[in-house]
Amino acid sequence: MFADLPWNVIALQLFFGVALGCVYVLLASGLSIIYGLLDVVNFAHGTFAMLGAYAVFVAVSMSGSFFIGILSAVVIVGLIGAVTEIFLLKPLYGKDPLLPLLLTFGLSVAIPDGMKIIFGLIGKPVNYPSALSGATLLGPMIFPNYRLFIVLFTLVIMISLWLFLKKSDLGMIIRASTRDSLMVQVLGVNVSRIWTIGFAMGIGLAALAGAISVPMMSATPDMGVDMTMVAFVVTVVGGLGSLGGAIVGGLFIGLVVAVASFIAGEYANVAMYFCMAVILLVRPRGLFGELGRE
Repeated sequence: MFADLPWNVIALQLFFGVALGCVYVLLASGLSIIYGLLDVVNFAHGTFAMLGAYAVFVAVSMSGSFFIGILSAVVIVGLIGAVTEIFLLKPLYGKDPLLPLLLTFGLSVAIPDGMKIIFGLIGKPVNYPSALSGATLLGPMIFPNYRLFIVLFTLVIMISLWLFLKKSDLGMIIRASTRDSLMVQVLGVNVSRIWTIGFAMGIGLAALAGAISVPMMSATPDMGVDMTMVAFVVTVVGGLGSLGGAIVGGLFIGLVVAVASFIAGEYANVAMYFCMAVILLVRPRGLFGELGRE
């Protein structure tokens, strides 16, 4: 089939897969940080991404600026995440591990219903920002500007996140807390506050994924369900709690979905789950999962 197609058409489809994978990278990175730091399986992760999409819609409607919308989404939804961790999750730490899971599952059901009451069932569109509309000609290929923005923007975010976790004092404390929170607490660090910051950071990344997605798909109350499933597939493929795994897994699943959509669109989701099943059969802890996480 591919032999009959021009190479630039195939390359463009692969580029679409990379751009889609970048959204998955942001989504799964947040989920990995939360799981790695708190051991909480956040079933409401896609729901917070949905809140990010609606935050962009509201902010753009008020300010007219898409970039103010992105910033507002990260800040507002990140703060909602911090409040959720402090008042809902924190009281459950040290109790039955199923309780945080059930709580986040309940949030994934209740929050979309609340959004339906506030915004209705009809999707809320956000136009492409004028500076990122159109396409760029690179050699014999034409790349949509907005998808180029997604790729470059995600690259900047992930490099910044890596530098923060590797080079800053707070980032090193967060990494240490994922390894041995008790030892970090013995050294005089307020681990409870670190957990709140880490959870808010993970939710902020989810909101960012929803925010940059909304010009390509309208903000709808139920979009969080699909985003949660994708986040878990990517995280499981890459390895639970692994930031590098989230990056590789996100790009891999994005390419799988893009290629499957090109060949047989109705099987795109099936291809994603099939790849996850194969990888788990070969490597149960995922591509970059740590021993003991499986």
